[in-house]
Amino acid sequence: MNTNLQQQSIYKEHIPGASHWSMVIPAGHTLTLTDPEGGSNVSMLFYNPNNLLERYNAPDTLKCQHTFKLTKGHCLYSDMGRIFCSIIHDDTQWIDSVGGVANKQKVQDKWGARDYQTDRNAWLQNGYDSLLVEVAKYGLGKRDLSANINIFSKVKTDDEGELSFVEGHSKAGDQVQLRFEMDTLVVLTTCPHPMNPASEYPNLPTELCLTKSAPISDDDECLTSCDENGRGFENNRRYQCTHSHHHTSPTLSGAQ
Repeated sequence: MNTNLQQQSIYKEHIPGASHWSMVIPAGHTLTLTDPEGGSNVSMLFYNPNNLLERYNAPDTLKCQHTFKLTKGHCLYSDMGRIFCSIIHDDTQWIDSVGGVANKQKVQDKWGARDYQTDRNAWLQNGYDSLLVEVAKYGLGKRDLSANINIFSKVKTDDEGELSFVEGHSKAGDQVQLRFEMDTLVVLTTCPHPMNPASEYPNLPTELCLTKSAPISDDDECLTSCDENGRGFENNRRYQCTHSHHHTSPTLSGAQ
């Protein structure tokens, strides 16, 4: 078990498959995501709760760290050059950065059509609508959905640039830890990855655990992995010096 999990948990949640969830996580806290069964997918977006126009920027995140995949040692950047969170642990060693989420038509074409009125909780929710429902709680809509990350999923590319989904990437018990460097609204869905070739709709859960983060050392891997990350942490420091924190404890909107 990871060091952070040995600390007292502030909050735990079991998120069923095909669900959505959100929380305002204050700076100085670590969110641990666990794949309990293997094969889970968690599509995540990040916003500044004090200025919802500031949100996760996938191109800047990948470009400034010279990477296609995300894993331990990488940071997730906002479109203002600040760091929402650092990836401090990743059992999977590869977090998908480009796969996006499926929409209603894609899920229907792949796994058939069901609706909530007929099938209740056995319906086949899609990631796009799932995220839309969750961000609407904060006054956000379609134009506020940006490129997301997919934790527990891997999409690789060949020499011709063709993308392919890697089956069986995440094993039962695999964990990813995100250490939050600024107050962040986290929005996620546990709907299946849009490129998952499974013949049956993958309805797989995820477990969350929130703890206080350990202090950041001068040789912290996320801080020192590239010069750009050092600048990102400095941008955070300057921002936090001039903006008071409105959130001193986690603010939750539960899984549905």
